[in-house]
Amino acid sequence: MSFPNPLHRPYPDDVYTGEGGEVSAWLRRDDTEPELTYKNGGSCEYLATGDQTNGLYGLYRWSFGETESGPDPHFHRAITESFYVLEGEVRLYDGHEWITARTGDFLHVPEGGLHGFRGRDHARMLLMFTPGAPREDYFETLHALGYGATMTDDERVEFMLQHDTYWV
Repeated sequence: MSFPNPLHRPYPDDVYTGEGGEVSAWLRRDDTEPELTYKNGGSCEYLATGDQTNGLYGLYRWSFGETESGPDPHFHRAITESFYVLEGEVRLYDGHEWITARTGDFLHVPEGGLHGFRGRDHARMLLMFTPGAPREDYFETLHALGYGATMTDDERVEFMLQHDTYWV
């Protein structure tokens, strides 16, 4: 084998240009309370927001309630979305069909890729968006709607467009 391997793409350009490294890591403990708990008993935890990662990605732990919930098929024009099942079973729409994903299964959806998800029985998964769009407002608005906030049809259309969500 010769180095470098021409079949692999190169590393990106340096972002950090200092000499000795810096103290910049942060830790979110597992026992931290979820940022949002939905009326159905599910929750969303902000593990790493786009703001925290300087827009590189957003990572969230999604826990389903007892009853099934989740969005119908849709796509995003500007962001990718990835799913990693931590516990239980989650039904994922892969653009062709609804498949049952189990603990350890992973699905990546590029920009424009049709997808959806459904879960219940306290299944848990990681959701990752790249780049790190401000998804917190999306999750928080859904939370508010679940607790009685209202939105007109026109406001809903504008909200979905603002959050790069296109229903099919």
